[in-house]
Amino acid sequence: MKIIDGGVCSVEGVLASGSRNGKYGVGIIFNENSTAAAVFTSNKVVAAPIIFSKKSIENGSISAIVTNSGNANCFTGEKGLQDSFLMAKMVSEYLKIDSDEVVVGSTGVIGREMPINIIISLIENALKTLENSSDGSKRAAEAIMTTDTYSKEFAVKTTLKNGNIVKIGGITKGSGMIAPNMGTMLAYITTDVDASPEELQKSLKEAVDQSFNMLVVDGDESTNDMVVIMANGRSGKIDENFQEALNFLCRELAKMMAKDGEGATKLIEVEIKNAQSAKDAQLAAKAVVKSPLVKTAIFGGDPNWGRIVAAVGYSGANINEKIISVSLKALDEDHPSKTEVKIVDKGSVKAYENTKELSDAESIMKNKDIKITVDIGLGSSTATAYGCDLSYDYVKINAEYTT
Repeated sequence: MKIIDGGVCSVEGVLASGSRNGKYGVGIIFNENSTAAAVFTSNKVVAAPIIFSKKSIENGSISAIVTNSGNANCFTGEKGLQDSFLMAKMVSEYLKIDSDEVVVGSTGVIGREMPINIIISLIENALKTLENSSDGSKRAAEAIMTTDTYSKEFAVKTTLKNGNIVKIGGITKGSGMIAPNMGTMLAYITTDVDASPEELQKSLKEAVDQSFNMLVVDGDESTNDMVVIMANGRSGKIDENFQEALNFLCRELAKMMAKDGEGATKLIEVEIKNAQSAKDAQLAAKAVVKSPLVKTAIFGGDPNWGRIVAAVGYSGANINEKIISVSLKALDEDHPSKTEVKIVDKGSVKAYENTKELSDAESIMKNKDIKITVDIGLGSSTATAYGCDLSYDYVKINAEYTT
């Protein structure tokens, strides 16, 4: 497997573009006659574009995705559904496809009517500049940003078992209202693998469960979240090598969102080892990365093992406090040491005052990328969750969001 450039346009035949006007933007991806699969938010308050797109994806084939930023088109009633249909209709007419081949996404402020005239103008601009290039993918990724501080793209290629080269590209947006309960953001993935809708759905679910569903910024789940994958079938049949590459791509996109969490200064990676079951490992990992007390400790540079152990304790996972171990490690590329420091060893605290362990742990906590490893010691299951610290700026951003 190799990391490549190009985002969604790394895949041959995919066209993309985007257009912005102040806080509003529109991104478009065109991958004609693609097999498709998707996962959607489980929030009971559902945005109009989610309602529309669930119907589009039912037949397992789509050709285009259009997404606007700046307005969530949620809690907007019948007018919201009409606006989503209008967005799809404009794209379908220009691209000469059926409107039910279009997925619609929206992101932004909830409960405000769409500025549809602005969005129409941006759709027109984006459609005129569609291209199969790195620039096209980047414009699409930039257009769907809201409180994101940078656009998020990733692409890989790998060799299938039959010898064919397969490519996978993705863009995503999200830095707030991120919680581990699908979908927690917008993510769009393109590939040239050959797969049925059922095979693609199974593959996407596996990748999402270990990436986007293990991501926490603030614990709030949005009303607009979805992950969509489009496969144009120009390469070989789906297999384990493809799955490995898709899993990797989704994890990298998830980590990008964690790093860009609203007000974030540090990436947190939490690995649970030797849990009694996979469910226990996932529960414990999510509890630690979601804990406001752990997140604020990370922000303050405090290697607070008590908060970490407490989060594992209330997670619902089976644990024995007498055998649990906790370690810290810096993941920054420029950090002088990759040594892991054990601050709790089988129930015994090692990082007391004036110990080398405490000094080393405090040094690790100064870094931007930090890994927390918790060894539960009751089994063989593992899980990793991703998140960020909780800073003053998170409160400031969200206190002023609707203005």
